[in-house]
Amino acid sequence: MPAEPAPGTTQPPPGTTQPTPNTAAPRPPRRTRRVHRAWFVAAVTFVTIIGAAAFRSLPGLLIDPLNDEFHWSRGTIGLAVSVNLALYGLTAPFAAALMDRFGIRKVVAVALVIIAFGSGLTVWMDSAWQLLLCWGLLVGLGSGSMALAFAATVTNRWFTERRGLVTGILTAASASGQLIFLPVLSWIVEEHDWRPAAVTVALAALAVVPFVWLLLRDHPADVGLKPYGATEFVPKPPPVTGAARRTLGVLAKAARTGPFWLLAGTFAICGASTNGLVQTHFVPAAHDHGMKITTAASLLAVIGVFDVVGTVASGWFTDRFDARRLLAVYYALRGISLLFLPMLLMETVHPPMIFFIVFYGLDWVATVPPTLALCREQYGEDSAIVFGWVLASHQVGAALVAFLGGLARDTFGSYDVVWYASGALCAAAALMALVIRRGDGRDARPVAA
Repeated sequence: MPAEPAPGTTQPPPGTTQPTPNTAAPRPPRRTRRVHRAWFVAAVTFVTIIGAAAFRSLPGLLIDPLNDEFHWSRGTIGLAVSVNLALYGLTAPFAAALMDRFGIRKVVAVALVIIAFGSGLTVWMDSAWQLLLCWGLLVGLGSGSMALAFAATVTNRWFTERRGLVTGILTAASASGQLIFLPVLSWIVEEHDWRPAAVTVALAALAVVPFVWLLLRDHPADVGLKPYGATEFVPKPPPVTGAARRTLGVLAKAARTGPFWLLAGTFAICGASTNGLVQTHFVPAAHDHGMKITTAASLLAVIGVFDVVGTVASGWFTDRFDARRLLAVYYALRGISLLFLPMLLMETVHPPMIFFIVFYGLDWVATVPPTLALCREQYGEDSAIVFGWVLASHQVGAALVAFLGGLARDTFGSYDVVWYASGALCAAAALMALVIRRGDGRDARPVAA
């Protein structure tokens, strides 16, 4: 007897050999273009940094309310803000090492909880030391763990292409967050007192935790993927123990190379000419010339709008041009704009001032993508930690000029000398960027734990 046909098949007609549709070669599966998981990780990082911007937006809004309610001096309140800023910079390199030890997700989630705890406790404070503890220490440590070193770690692990663009987008997230939260928090403080604003920050921090825990992954290998743009699978490196020892070891080794000091010096001038100078002293300087404080603050917010555009564009440029030359151009243009600012400050807003705001805003933190690219080029696997130390120099420069700018105003009766000195510093930073040579720091290997 002939064999029974297999289930699901048909017998061909007698005398024919033509295959039936069931025996034909299968069609190749339709290829679909899927979005790489790295972009989802970058999106979660973006949202997290936006949330972190809320924590950085509130301190400046608390000075007057706390002074009115508790009669604490502005120096005392400013000390808490200074501790916050210092820890924001100094925590970053240690946080990068902790991410290598425990993973990005755990470190960021714990940092958000610490911020929520510190901000929430301020509602019950009645002594200045409690402000130092809650806002200075706790919020400073938490926000420092989500500084730009966090963005550097994510970019290094998940991307081999488009790193400059991703760095620009994640850097712009900080400005975007300030644009979102600063008007909201200022309205809450004005209409409902400062305590609801502090609670809002705490709730914002807690709201981000589920996104971080559920959607963020430490390494592409965790989900069986190659980094975006990579041609080969990259295994997840083993945890690096001794985070503090490694962080200090990386600093010691990087400090023996010339590029580190040039990068730290230029970035210190970056912080001095942005956060320390314009963010701190632009509003009172404009008020000295008769401009309303609300008008000057609005101009400062517009700088943040163009900061987003400039930083993303800078990331795109960094993927295509020499990072050293980009830095030189950015610092030179910033210095020129600051030299003209004393002539532009008037009682009213006029077209040249608007041009300055747009021009300066495009350059605000455009220096971050090329600086990070140079750290990556010079220091390889340790680049996130090195960049954390470079970021610390940024905060030190900002803190010094924030203090010296006020001292100069008290001494000379105006801010003119501060603008001119900052313009000269930016010119020096442009020259320092050009001095960085390719490969000067390539002998800097990862430091063993």
